[in-house]
Amino acid sequence: VNVIDNRIPEQVPDKLLGGALEQRYDSAQTESSSALKLEGGKNLFAYHFDGFYRDQGNTHIGGQPIAEPEARATDPALAGAGELDNPDGLLRNSNARSKGGSAGMSFVGDVGMVGAAINTLDNNYGIPPDGTGGAPVRVQMNQTKYDFKGQLNKPFVLAEQLRMKFGYTDYKHVELDDGMPATTFLNESFESRLELEHQPIGVMKGVWGFQSVNSQFSAIGEEALVPKSDIDSYGLFGVESFKMGAFTYELGVRGEWQGIKPSASYNSVSYVPLSGSASALWDITKQHQLSFAVTQSQRAPQIQELFSKGVHEATRSYELGDAGLNKEVSYNLDLGYRFNADWMTAELDLFHNWVNDYIYQQQTNAVFNEDLEAVEAVCSGTCLPILQSAQANAIFRGFEAKTKFPLMANSYGDLDLTLFGDYTRGTFNQGGDVPRMPPLRYGLQVNYVKNDLSADVRLTRGEAQTRVGDNQANTPSYVLLNLGAQYHIASYDDADIMLFAKAKNLLNDNIRNATSYLRNFAPEPGRSAEIGVRVDY
Repeated sequence: VNVIDNRIPEQVPDKLLGGALEQRYDSAQTESSSALKLEGGKNLFAYHFDGFYRDQGNTHIGGQPIAEPEARATDPALAGAGELDNPDGLLRNSNARSKGGSAGMSFVGDVGMVGAAINTLDNNYGIPPDGTGGAPVRVQMNQTKYDFKGQLNKPFVLAEQLRMKFGYTDYKHVELDDGMPATTFLNESFESRLELEHQPIGVMKGVWGFQSVNSQFSAIGEEALVPKSDIDSYGLFGVESFKMGAFTYELGVRGEWQGIKPSASYNSVSYVPLSGSASALWDITKQHQLSFAVTQSQRAPQIQELFSKGVHEATRSYELGDAGLNKEVSYNLDLGYRFNADWMTAELDLFHNWVNDYIYQQQTNAVFNEDLEAVEAVCSGTCLPILQSAQANAIFRGFEAKTKFPLMANSYGDLDLTLFGDYTRGTFNQGGDVPRMPPLRYGLQVNYVKNDLSADVRLTRGEAQTRVGDNQANTPSYVLLNLGAQYHIASYDDADIMLFAKAKNLLNDNIRNATSYLRNFAPEPGRSAEIGVRVDY
């Protein structure tokens, strides 16, 4: 995935100084946030600066934070616990503070461009408590990243563009137990990417490239989780596309070698994932479009899935890896349809994925006794559930759909109605449900625009998730109602000012995310109001 953030500008802006300033406040978390962007350039030189600061208090919610029956049924630490500290309307230890910024510059000319950037991020946040009165757990995260980007236009015969990217990342996050370091995650990585876009060869257009990632990862400390390891990955990839009449075709291929060398008493492992894809887009008429894609993709296990062995506060569990994991192999079919007319637009995407050796975190029937530092069948002290890396063949199928109906377009403004929905179902071939899957969601949104004013109302219904997998608890259904409005003030001296306001979760529903490891302890924010102003110049 290529993310365009303009931290290394690829074009010289048309003015020497430009940028944006945003300030917002959210009532649910008493959050105040500020963001600033400055960028500009002249002749061959371009620059970019950005920064943000966010401070939020404990999150207000629509009920109690701990779903006690579900938590006691699935968490051994709570099975025999007495009355829990479970205050209504407040998620304790959820306050956070973060700040970050970046600075970049580049030189851009007809021959190409070259540039560099530095980015920093600091974040301190809490892990919601389990209500037993234990010491609070917080996470302190720091990251510094250096990036270099270069590009040559038409460097040699048949080459349209040669692009180069190099990056160095120094990542650290510490899980603090009552203010004292428990586990320290460190990841120092170097990444490089080389892409060659060739000039059209007949009807063929394409990009070929090489990517490498070399990192040293560890999760060590009083509660060591993952051994210090060297991780190396090298990959070759290519994408070709061509158009024939009403059809557009695309072919893709990727081959990779990944090796992990732990420093502890583990054997080194290596994998060779190979992936390929083919897709077709058929413009049937101006109103109808059909797409079809078939892919075969492979994924090597991550280091945590292989070698984890310890307490992980962020998931409230004792995690056990499996050094014998195979690579995941998936076979995927995707079918899409688009309809575009004056009276309606519609989008429908269907998918069906067969995954061999699907890797997931399985909650076992055993528990880990933190006092004895031992695995037990029945908890005899302070215990945590055990999440074991496991593999099984699985099938995923589902859909995403959206239709939009224009309702009004006249001197009173433009009004339209959007209906939407999505669903994913995951099952194991030998029976049972894949854990932590989202439920069926559907709803509607009404948008209104008149000159500089726009507003929207969005209503989402999430069904109860009852297909949750072994040793997991159901999540209840919910209704989420959000309102939003924006108003553009007439431009003043090249500055565009926008006022915005949002009302979120107006029904104050206590929403639990079925995909979260902490869904029984940390629901989504309750009713809130957000206001802000953004200035672009």
